[in-house]
Amino acid sequence: QVQLVESGGGLVQAGGSLRLSCAASGSIFSINTMGWYRQAPGKQRELVADITSSGITNYANSVKGRFTISRDNAKSTVYLQMNSLKPEDTAVYYCHVKSRDSSWRLYNYWGQGTQVTVSS
Repeated sequence: QVQLVESGGGLVQAGGSLRLSCAASGSIFSINTMGWYRQAPGKQRELVADITSSGITNYANSVKGRFTISRDNAKSTVYLQMNSLKPEDTAVYYCHVKSRDSSWRLYNYWGQGTQVTVSS
C-alpha cells in the first residue's frame, strides 16, 4: 500500500499563487507517473498535470504557462506551483500516483484531496 499526503491548498485572490505538495510513503517499489487532477462542483475530475519518472511533463491546456509540476524522486514528492490563479481554477485537487510493487504490478493511488478556492 502507498499513502499520499497532500498539503498546500487554501483560499487566494485571483492572480495569486499557491503551491501544492504530495508526499508518497509506504510500500513503494517504483513510482512511475505522479500528477494532479482536479474536480470542480458538478464537473468531472480532470487531469491538471503529470510528470513521469524521467521528468517528462504534460499539462492541461487551461493551465499551460501558469502551472508548473515538478517532483523530487528522493523524497517521493510531487509539487504543483500554481501562478496567475483564476476563479475557474477553484476545485478540489487530488494527487495521483502510479506505482509498481515488487512483482511489477501497476497500481493507481489517490490522495484525499485539497481544496483550492480562488476569489474574484
